[in-house]
Amino acid sequence: MKPLLEVLRATADYFARHGVESPRLNAEHLVAHVLGKKRIELYMEFDRPLGERELAPLREWIRRRAAGEPLQHLLGTVEFHKRVFATDARALIPRPETELLMEHVLKEPLPESPRVLDVGTGSGVIALTLAAELPHAEVTAVDVSPDALALARENAGRLGLTPRVLFLQSNLLEAVDGAFDLIVANLPYIPGGEIPGLAREVQHDPVLALDGGPVGTELIERLIDAARAHLKPGGRLALEIGIDQSARLAAEMERQNYRDIRPVPDYQGVLRFLFATYG
Repeated sequence: MKPLLEVLRATADYFARHGVESPRLNAEHLVAHVLGKKRIELYMEFDRPLGERELAPLREWIRRRAAGEPLQHLLGTVEFHKRVFATDARALIPRPETELLMEHVLKEPLPESPRVLDVGTGSGVIALTLAAELPHAEVTAVDVSPDALALARENAGRLGLTPRVLFLQSNLLEAVDGAFDLIVANLPYIPGGEIPGLAREVQHDPVLALDGGPVGTELIERLIDAARAHLKPGGRLALEIGIDQSARLAAEMERQNYRDIRPVPDYQGVLRFLFATYG
C-alpha cells in the first residue's frame, strides 16, 4: 500500500526523467482517471492508500505516457471550449490555439440563421462548438478521412448535436453544394519534410491531419481558391495557419480578390489565424 501523494510524486519524477511536459499535471490526470475521480478531488485524498488493484493498471498508463503516447489518447477525452470531446488516433488532438480561433469567430457578427461550413473537421470540435453556440445555424462539416468523420459523428452523439450537423466525406469542397456565410478551417499546415522531427506526442496524430504538402500551405491555398465559389456575398473565411505562413497566405487571399484580410496572433504572439471577406 502506498499513499496517493507518494504515488503522485513518484510518477511526476518518473515523467520528468522521461521528458514528459507538465509531469505533475500528467500524473494527476492519470491517477484521477484510474481512480474514477476528478483531478481536483485528489487534493482531498492525499493520505488515501493505494493497493495493487489501483497500482497495476496505473503502471501501464504511466509506461505508455512516458513512452510518448499523448495524455488525451490515454484518457480518451479532451476539453474544448467548455465541452468534453472523445479523442483518439483517428484525428488530430484539438489544440488550445483552435479554441482561440473559436473565440475570434464567435465574436464576429453573423446573420440570424447562418450557413456555416467546417473544412477538415477532424474530431468535429469546430463544427460542434459552432452548432452549440449558434443554435439557429445550419452547420456542415467535411473531412477527407472516413475515420475522422466517424469520430466526429460520435462526438455529435455525445453532445446531442447529431440533428444539427451534416457530415460529408469530401476532399476539401469537392462534395459541397451551396454557399455559406462562414467557412472555417484548421487544415494541415506542416511541411511534409518536417513531420519526422515533430514531438513524439504529435507523431500519434494521423499524418493526413499534419501534412500540408512540401511547403505546408498547399491545402490552404487550394481552399482559398475553392471557397470563393461557396461564400455568399460578404461571406467570411476563417483559417488557422502555421508559423511564418501569414504573409504568403494573405498575399494569396489578396490575389484571389478577398478583402478585409486580417492576420491575428495566438497566445504566443504568432500570427496563427487569417480572417477575410469575399464578395
